[in-house]
Amino acid sequence: MKIILKDGSSKDYDRAMSVYEIAADISEGLARAACAGEVDGEVVDLRTVIDRDCQLNILTANDEAGLRTIRHTCSHVLAQAVKRLFPDAKVTIGPSIDEGFYYDFDHAPFSREDLDNLEKEMKKIIKEGHKLERFTLPREEAISFMEEKGEPYKVELIKDLPEGSEISFYDQGGFVDLCAGPHLMSTKGIKAFKLISSSMAYWRGDSDKAQLQRIYGTAFNKKEELESYLEHLEDIKKRDHNKLGREMELFTTVDVIGQGLPLLMPKGAKMIQKMQRWIEDLEDKEWGYLRTKTPLMAKSDLYKISGHWDHYTDGMFVLGDEKTDKEVFALRPMTCPFQYYVYKATQHSYRDLPLRYGETSTLFRNEDSGEMHGLTRVRQFTISEGHLIVRPDQMVEEFKNCIALARHCLKTLGVEEDVTYHLSRWDPDNREKYIGEPEVWEETEQHMRNVMNELEIPYVEDIGEAAFYGPKIDINAKNVYGKEDTMITIQWDALLAEQFDMYYIDQNGEKKRPYIIHRTSMGCYERTLAWLIEKYAGKFPTWLCSEQVRILPISEKFADYAEKVRKELAANGIDVTVDGRSEKIGYKIRDARMNKLPYMLIVGANEVEQGLVSVRSRFAGDEGQKPLDEFIEQICKEIRTKEIRKELPEEEKK
Repeated sequence: MKIILKDGSSKDYDRAMSVYEIAADISEGLARAACAGEVDGEVVDLRTVIDRDCQLNILTANDEAGLRTIRHTCSHVLAQAVKRLFPDAKVTIGPSIDEGFYYDFDHAPFSREDLDNLEKEMKKIIKEGHKLERFTLPREEAISFMEEKGEPYKVELIKDLPEGSEISFYDQGGFVDLCAGPHLMSTKGIKAFKLISSSMAYWRGDSDKAQLQRIYGTAFNKKEELESYLEHLEDIKKRDHNKLGREMELFTTVDVIGQGLPLLMPKGAKMIQKMQRWIEDLEDKEWGYLRTKTPLMAKSDLYKISGHWDHYTDGMFVLGDEKTDKEVFALRPMTCPFQYYVYKATQHSYRDLPLRYGETSTLFRNEDSGEMHGLTRVRQFTISEGHLIVRPDQMVEEFKNCIALARHCLKTLGVEEDVTYHLSRWDPDNREKYIGEPEVWEETEQHMRNVMNELEIPYVEDIGEAAFYGPKIDINAKNVYGKEDTMITIQWDALLAEQFDMYYIDQNGEKKRPYIIHRTSMGCYERTLAWLIEKYAGKFPTWLCSEQVRILPISEKFADYAEKVRKELAANGIDVTVDGRSEKIGYKIRDARMNKLPYMLIVGANEVEQGLVSVRSRFAGDEGQKPLDEFIEQICKEIRTKEIRKELPEEEKK
């Protein structure tokens, strides 16, 4: 057989050989570094026997799939350590993930001390150098094998596999785990690892199933790479909005109020107010939106017309019981059906369209308690929601404009480069989830592809992620931990106008169905605030800051001048305070820095005499003395243009 290698060279063999044997034949060094193989584009185990002509790439830790193999093997070492220290624990699954691995166990919560002890045990297992031996069993024997070991979760996984399947296992020093691989040849191949944290998880991600304990870890090929990653994690902790947002007094949560119901404190509320006013003015004055204000709840009748009652009731807060109550209400999870009735209140002709309705909408969604997280996953939130009622011939152009508006908002916030675009499609194999005919879905999705291709925006397609009434473009971003959330959605809807009997009168006097675009311009205000906290580590652009300038009088003698400066700044719309405490100026400066303020103005005798202010900024340090009018002109321009002023490195600041 002829084996074509990555560099284009080839090797000829007269017998079947494993990937590992071929690597060893090429060089002993390559065999030592090998983690897995790639045969004709498919990642395989090093033990995989090749008996035909093919292209072969030997994967090492320098390859993503090779590094994932190290991490997957490390997850098995973790499971072996857990079974040694906690024999009653039941093992479930332990995959590699983007930045490491995890393993779920049916066990009591693990403490940090438990994780430290598990690390020590893992090091022993690695040092023992157990070979990972792969073997297979017929499905029925595999079920009996795991039943004898008392591992019910593994039994359930095997039973889900087709009858007649050959089930693969890996044995490392007597610890046997159900697994498809690939794995390293020996536990000694793990060079550097760390257990990061533990948390609760549900078996198979289903809140109706058993609660498990998930241990997260990571592994690298070199100690230096691990240390660099751990430093990265420390930076992440500093940026985590759930921690930093509380420290900065932007928001808080209270148990007696409930999960997913954050309290925005004055500073956080001020920031969201600024974003809301910006978005409303932007939409209404520059993009032709008409503002509406609709109820926070409605009778179940409304949601039955839209289809939400059949497709989305589990995600709604329902008030009442249809079996016992005359009327049942539900808090709204979306605004679209309300705005449809704004449209239907007046008859419209083709000349009236497009009609663009915008609303700052407070919505409610009954998220699972295990999904709650800070400001990113909440049960009550507010979004920059809008619905465009358009003629079919206007649909493409209006859809493009919605994307343009979203991109403008992202650019203004300084996060345009941090997002990915997804075409969320329907799943034709899950027809019960969706309304409408297949040809409508296929045609609509193709229109959206054409738009994205014309705009030259890279995107990926996600099957099964569409709403039940239409496909959408989701603009996603990752938080500091790498979890991806949808920030902005733009949805193409060719179906709901029929259900709500919406129409316009065309040029021939006939009734025609409009199309609808569901969209957000900036998305959810709470989630966006969380994103910005992590993006800027709390050092926000000046226009967004709840406190833009703090005046620091050197002593009480200059309090009157400080107050005069404050009034002039406030009169120009600048958010300003005076630090009139009887503290040394050095202490006040340090405190202002700790609060991540954009500007502080120091005033003393010289400033009073000459009508100046001494400017210190977060961006450049000491900017020297300036006439007050000059500073006001400078900062007002920065705020008006929403400039994102870059911060100099500390060594370059004055």
